[in-house]
Amino acid sequence: MLKPPEHQVAGHQARDGRLGPLVDGSGLFYKPLQSDDRGANELNFYTSFSSEPRIATRIRSFFPGFHGTQLLSASDGSGLHPHLVLDDLFAGLRLPSVIDLKIGSRTWFPSAPEDYFRKCLAKDRKSTSALLGFRISGLQVNDEDCRWRPSHDEVRRFNAKDVCRILRRFVSSDPASDREPNCAFASAVYGGAEGVLAQLLELKAWFEEQTLFHFYSASVLVAYDKDGSEDGRCPNRARVRLVDFAHVLDGNGVIDHNFLGGLCSLIKFISNILNDPTLSLI
Repeated sequence: MLKPPEHQVAGHQARDGRLGPLVDGSGLFYKPLQSDDRGANELNFYTSFSSEPRIATRIRSFFPGFHGTQLLSASDGSGLHPHLVLDDLFAGLRLPSVIDLKIGSRTWFPSAPEDYFRKCLAKDRKSTSALLGFRISGLQVNDEDCRWRPSHDEVRRFNAKDVCRILRRFVSSDPASDREPNCAFASAVYGGAEGVLAQLLELKAWFEEQTLFHFYSASVLVAYDKDGSEDGRCPNRARVRLVDFAHVLDGNGVIDHNFLGGLCSLIKFISNILNDPTLSLI
């Protein structure tokens, strides 16, 4: 039985008669192809990326595994619809805490139509994208006792100070509290040889060299599970993945400075939390 993903924090959701992604509970994620150029573009990216011999295996692990396309009954009841078949990034996580970070100070692509350009430009300026090089698109922090999930309207209003605080609350034992975040899990989630910072630095090294693709309006997804010990208070290894490729363009031999700049900014925030959880960058 296919069902809407329980832990999706951003993007179109398969609820209330709307078209959105589905999961099968066995490790696969079915993302409906958008009917305009975005769907064809995302399929083209996955096809090109999966067959590109110059991409190292380790870098591939930061992207969802691609298993072709499949015609499925659409979640909005409109009949059969083509879906991308991808790895479910949360498979195996019992109570994942998730944050979706849209990367880049500019989310519109160079050849974008005028109306789309203006819409993206307004969002980038109103959010933290233009200022910080990234913005939070959604998040949830799961615990045995509760789930903290800011509403879409709250997330949309996050300013630079909010982003700094939210990245600390994301790794705190009491995220829903109004008290100062305690960053109890910062070292376990953000730090270490396999933590978020180390993984982001790996991606940074690749983006400093790769000229195959330019990633507009793509996101970094971070997930971890507080289920790594008997008492459930020691998080498992965090997962860092890139998602949302409807606006990826050919790099034409040029480094993607827009995405790289946003990634460097995010790295600075994470590094700051590890160095001093009480210190703000803003």
